Amino acid sequence: MAELYEGFTLCGLAAGQSRENSGLLGIEPGRDTDHVIVTGAGRTVTVYKVSDQKPLGSWAAKQGQAVTCPAVLHGQTGEYVAVQDSKVLRIWRDEDINFEKVFKATLSAAVSRIHALPSSEPLVLFQRGAVRQLDALLAAPQQAVEEVLSEEEVIRWSSCFLEAEQPLLLFSTEKSGECFLYLQKLSPNVLHKYNIGSEGKGVCPIGFTATLENKCITLMCLYSNGCVYKLLVSLHPSAEGEQHLPKSLLMKLPVSEGVLHRAAIASLEEGHVAIVGAPHSARTGDIDFLCIWNTNFQTLQASKELAGGTYGQLWCNAGKLYVTHGKVLTVLPYRCEKSSLAAALGKLKQTSTQAVTLSPSVLNWNSFPHEEPALQLRTGMRTRSRRRSLKSQATLATSVNQVLEDIMGVSREEVEEVLEPFLSCTPVSPQFQLGLAHIAVELLKRSQADPGFYPQSVLARLAQTGRLSHSSCPGFLMLALEKRDYFLAQLCLQHFPDIPEPVTCACLKAFLSVADADLVRVSVDLEGVSLMDGPGQSLEGVQNGFSPVLLEEDSCDVQLTPPKLDQSSSWTDVSLTCPVGLKKSALLNEIIQSSYSESFLLPHLKDLSAQQVILFLQYLQYLYVRSSGDVYTQLPGLRAPTMTQIMDWVSLLLDAHFAVLVMAPEAKELLAQLHRFVRSQVRLYSELGKIQGTLQELSKINKAQEIGLYSIEVIELF
Repeated sequence: MAELYEGFTLCGLAAGQSRENSGLLGIEPGRDTDHVIVTGAGRTVTVYKVSDQKPLGSWAAKQGQAVTCPAVLHGQTGEYVAVQDSKVLRIWRDEDINFEKVFKATLSAAVSRIHALPSSEPLVLFQRGAVRQLDALLAAPQQAVEEVLSEEEVIRWSSCFLEAEQPLLLFSTEKSGECFLYLQKLSPNVLHKYNIGSEGKGVCPIGFTATLENKCITLMCLYSNGCVYKLLVSLHPSAEGEQHLPKSLLMKLPVSEGVLHRAAIASLEEGHVAIVGAPHSARTGDIDFLCIWNTNFQTLQASKELAGGTYGQLWCNAGKLYVTHGKVLTVLPYRCEKSSLAAALGKLKQTSTQAVTLSPSVLNWNSFPHEEPALQLRTGMRTRSRRRSLKSQATLATSVNQVLEDIMGVSREEVEEVLEPFLSCTPVSPQFQLGLAHIAVELLKRSQADPGFYPQSVLARLAQTGRLSHSSCPGFLMLALEKRDYFLAQLCLQHFPDIPEPVTCACLKAFLSVADADLVRVSVDLEGVSLMDGPGQSLEGVQNGFSPVLLEEDSCDVQLTPPKLDQSSSWTDVSLTCPVGLKKSALLNEIIQSSYSESFLLPHLKDLSAQQVILFLQYLQYLYVRSSGDVYTQLPGLRAPTMTQIMDWVSLLLDAHFAVLVMAPEAKELLAQLHRFVRSQVRLYSELGKIQGTLQELSKINKAQEIGLYSIEVIELF
C-alpha cells in the first residue's frame, strides 16, 4: 500500500519557461534529509530547507554564462560542485557569497553530469562517455579524456551506485532509434556495454530509474507507448564485448491514444514506482497525474492531479517526491508499505484455498432446523487450474481486440457466449491480465451507461479468474454495491488484492445496512460460516476449559454495570446469540479477512453510525467466542476469520467510536463485557506469570531414557 500526502510549493519556476522546459536542471540531496539543492536551467543554484520552504543560500553565474548540469554536494568535504558552460568546474562552500570568486578549473572536454556519492569522491561523466573521479580530475584538469561513444550517440540518462565501497556508474545512450546501456567500474577500470534494442518505429524510452540490490542492478524503463520494462544488469557479467540485455514487461499504462512525450519514472520503496505525466486510466484524458504503482501487483496505489501541466521531471529524496508542473515546484510526501499489502501489520488475507471435505461419520454443523444448508458447493469458484497458453503475445492481443469488438452493443446472453471461449483458454501472463482488465472496464462502462444492461454472471466469472484488481477496474466493486449484487461484492473481496480502505468501509456499511430478509434470495458463498450457528442460536459451554467468572470474583471492587445486569455475564459467557443471519455473517467475514492498513482505515470507520458499530461489535463478540471453543477449532483450509483478525477489528472499532459508544445507552452492557473480558485476560496472564519460573525449570530437567513401550513420569510442582 502507498499514500500521497498533501503537497506544498517549494519554489516558483523561472519566468519565460516553455511548455517543454520547466526551467530546472535538477534536484540533488543536501546536507541532510531536510535540505535539497535546486539547480535552475539558467544561472542559479539554490539550497532550500524543505520543511521551512525557504532558501538558505543562492549563487548565480554572471550574465552570459550558464550552469549546465545539476550542482551536487561533495559528501566528504561539504563543498558544492557544479559545471559552468559545460567545461568549467566550480567548487564553493556555504560561506562563499560571490560566485565569480569561487574556485574554478577548465576541463579539456564537455561534461554531461556530476554524480555525488555519500562516502566517496563524486564521479564526472563526460558527454562522450568517459568517467573520472573528481579528485583525479582536479589534479590535472586538462588531461585528455577518451571518447567511448560512437558518432551521433547521445547520453540520455545516468545514475551512480556504491557496491562494496566501490563506485559504479550506469548510463544509457541513444543512436538512430537504438538504445544502449553502459556500466562503468572504476576499480578496476572496466566498461560493459549492452544493447537493449528498440520497440518499433516511433517508440522510445523516455524515463529510466534503477536500484542496486544483491549485486544486481534493476533498471526500469518507461517507453513512450506506456510500457514499463524491467532489465537486470549483473555486476559481474560472464561474456565479453557488447551483449544483448533482455527485458521483461513489468506493467502497461493505459495510454489510450498517441504516445507519451513528457513523462518520468522513479523507484520507491517496497516494490513501488512513481510515474508523472502518464494517465492512470483511459478516462482521465489530457489531465496530468502523479501516480504511485505497485509493480508486484501492477496496481495503482495513489494518484494526485497536477494543475498547469507537467514537464516530465520527477525526483525522489528522503520520502518526498519533487515534481514540476505549471509554474511551481511541488513537494509531495509519500509513504509505501510492503508490497505484500498489509504484511507489516499482520492483516493479510488467508491464502489457503484447499477445500474442506467432511467425513460422512462427522456431524455436519451446516444443517439447522428451518434453515437452508449453510455450505453450498462452489468448487468451480475456487479452481485455479492452469490453462493453455496462446501461441504468442500477438495472438493474445488479437483475441482481446476481437472480444472487445464482439461484445459491443450485444445482449447480455450474447456477451456470455462471446466470452466463454476466451475464458476457457486462459493463459497466465501479464498480457492476459491486461486483456481481462480491458474487457471488464468496457463492461463496466456499458453497465453504468445502460441501467438495463448488467451481465452479472460474466462479471462474476471475471472476478473469479483472480487476475483482476481494484486498480485495473476501479468501478467494479462499487458497481456491485450500487446494484446490490452482494455475491459479486463478496467475490471482489475474496479475489482483489488491492481494495483501498474507503471502498472496504463502503462495503462494510452496505453489509451492515442490508436486512437479513433482503438476503434470503441472494446467492452468497457460505464457506466461511460453515461452522457457525444459525441466527438466534445461543452459545453454551465453557470455552477452552476456562471460566473468566472465576478469575473475576475478587478482581475489582467497583461495580461496572447496573444491578439489573447479571454479574456473571462476561465476554465468553454462555448466553451469547448470533446477532445476524448466516448470509450477512458470510459477508462480514470477508470484511474481517480483508487486507488493510490501520492508519488508512481508521478515518473511514468513523463514517459508520452508532447502531452499525454496536451491531458489528456484537457480531465480533459472538464470533470470538465461537472461534475460541475447543470443539469449534478452525479446520485447515477453511476460509474463516482468525482470532487475531477478530480482535484487531474490535480494537479498530473502539478506537474509532469509543466516545460515541460511551454516550450510547444501548452500548453500555457491551462495553462492560469488553472491559470485563480484558480484566479477565490480565488476571489469567498474571496467574501464568506466577508459575513462569517453574515452567522454565521443567525445560531444564533431563528426560530419563524411556524403557519398554511407554513410560510414566510424575513431576511434583509443589
